[in-house]
Amino acid sequence: MTAPSSAPSSTVSRPQPRRALIGPVGAFWLVLLIASLFLAPRAEDMAEALGIAWAYEWPRGWTVPLAAWISAFMNWLVNDAGFGLFSFVDLTRFVSWLLDIPLTIATSLLSSGFLRGQGSDAVQVLPPLSWIAVIAVVVAMGHFARGWRLAGFVGACFLYLAIFGQWNSAMVTLSSIVIAVPFGVAGGLLLGIAGYRWRWAERILAPILDIMQTVPVFAYLVPILFLFGFGPVAAMIATIIYAMPPMVRVTMLSLRGVPDEIRDFGRMAGCTPRQMTWKVMVPSARDGLMVGVNQVIMLSLNMVIIASMIGAGGLGYDVLTSLRRLDIGGGIEAGVAIVVLAIALDRLSQAFANRPPPVHVDLPESYLHRHPWTTTVLVVILGSALAGLVFPPAQSYPEALEVSTGGFWEGLVKYINVNFYDQLEAIKTVMLVNFLIPVKRFLTGLPWIWLVAILGIAGWQLAGWRLALGAMALSMFIVVTGQWEKAMITVYLCGISVIIAGLIGIPLGILAAESERAGRILNGLVDTLQTLPSFVYLIPVVMLFRVGDFSAMIAVILYALAPAIRYTAHGIRQIDPQLVEAGIVSGCTPRQLLSKIKLPLALPEIMLGINQTIMLAISMVVITALVGTRDLGQEVYIALTKADTGRGIVAGLAVAFIAIIADRLVSAGTQRTRRRLGLA
Repeated sequence: MTAPSSAPSSTVSRPQPRRALIGPVGAFWLVLLIASLFLAPRAEDMAEALGIAWAYEWPRGWTVPLAAWISAFMNWLVNDAGFGLFSFVDLTRFVSWLLDIPLTIATSLLSSGFLRGQGSDAVQVLPPLSWIAVIAVVVAMGHFARGWRLAGFVGACFLYLAIFGQWNSAMVTLSSIVIAVPFGVAGGLLLGIAGYRWRWAERILAPILDIMQTVPVFAYLVPILFLFGFGPVAAMIATIIYAMPPMVRVTMLSLRGVPDEIRDFGRMAGCTPRQMTWKVMVPSARDGLMVGVNQVIMLSLNMVIIASMIGAGGLGYDVLTSLRRLDIGGGIEAGVAIVVLAIALDRLSQAFANRPPPVHVDLPESYLHRHPWTTTVLVVILGSALAGLVFPPAQSYPEALEVSTGGFWEGLVKYINVNFYDQLEAIKTVMLVNFLIPVKRFLTGLPWIWLVAILGIAGWQLAGWRLALGAMALSMFIVVTGQWEKAMITVYLCGISVIIAGLIGIPLGILAAESERAGRILNGLVDTLQTLPSFVYLIPVVMLFRVGDFSAMIAVILYALAPAIRYTAHGIRQIDPQLVEAGIVSGCTPRQLLSKIKLPLALPEIMLGINQTIMLAISMVVITALVGTRDLGQEVYIALTKADTGRGIVAGLAVAFIAIIADRLVSAGTQRTRRRLGLA
């Protein structure tokens, strides 16, 4: 009997199928892109030939007159609405009067002095705090919060404002900030506590916060101007509304982050719900809440230029008037002063947030020994006020000692324009002819029904039918309110800016993560970009490239670049070192480590950075209406100049819905990437 043959000792190798460059999903989107490229120049003719012209351009007769309805409602609210004994206008005037009291006190203390009478007949009864006294106050706060290093830094920042001739305007701005920030913090804290305690409150607040953080500031300047008039109080109300949402979100997040052990301790101690909130939860969440306070301060400072459009003075008004006069020197000086003030207040608020709890020690009985800094500040305030009566430089910094850099900046721009005008114009022309104009024609040439369907398909593939319906509903709002063409111009300008910002920011973020020295330099660059007010970017860009889409694109890229750098660097730095070590042991080259391990694992963070870049770009696109763009930002700006409430709100909602659609789609893509990489 023949023994059966044994199995071969070696396995026969089978040829492995080659991996496709793109999967079926990628192939589907490639087909859609090719179809869109084919459809764009022919869509209008095809729609007319098929008898479906409405699918290309929404008929004007079908447009929902939402703007007219909102304007009519606002007119009714102001002229006819009442609550028994008083009208709605009486209520707004009462609110304005209440807010005007602390604002007047702060302005008198820091800027104008205490006056008797009004207008040209006003007589100063008491002078404001001298520049020496204000610097002494901030130095004492810095020393109390962290130590001499911070005290010297914030003192130098405020001294800069005096030396460079920005003191009076800076004090007007500071007086508005010191009133707006407490109101923003208190309102955000109360709303955040409500959202934390009651689920229904959170469900109501979530969409409102989304809209508040995505609607352009110009859009709600219009109803505020309509209801509260033109002046510093209306500007402060706009600042409070703009700066409050981060405090609400941070409050809910911080309260949920309180450890369960602390909550159990409060219950065991027999705390009532109110005691649990104010005696246990809020003190335990102090560190997180101070982050929200810091955000309120920074957003309030970011608002000062926009608020100057409805009556706020100070540094914001200086920047705005410089932009209107194309005074690059004055605009940059005032913009840098805002940055210096923002940095000083940012460092102070962070120091108070991270300040360790006080240690119990036996204090001396003498008040002077217990409170040396308070005593010193009071002596400086009184001494400088008395000295100012006989020696004016002790009260106001002498103009003869002020320094100006305006001539330098104007000379620099003039030199660039004289010597590099042809090169700058060539770059601008090449970008317009070969890139900007074709993309603009492509997007505006596509039928609205095609793009709405694509958004629905993208939402369904990324997160299911809910996101698909949401994206389609929000985009249909833009269609039926007659904002589609301007919305496409907004998307075109924002999309190009985000792509270029990503192409610049992601490599810089990789460099910052891979090189410690480059990281320090780029961190300083990012901090500077994030503290410069958005309007400041417009001044040099307009001086170099004049008005138009190209100038707007450059300003948007500069303003939106920071998140792409920061998130990319953070995503690469937070990768588990053991995974990188495994790649090195496997023989990967530095390029392979970056392309095969680091970038794929950092992709979710990079996408979050792109998401933030999109949000900043959309917010900046509205501001670029001042340099000649023809998008939704122009609609909002025209509505502000004409006090047309309905027009401004509808255009603002259209911008907000573009931002929300982009945010939801990118966030869904980020979550899907995290799941695919096993990170969620």
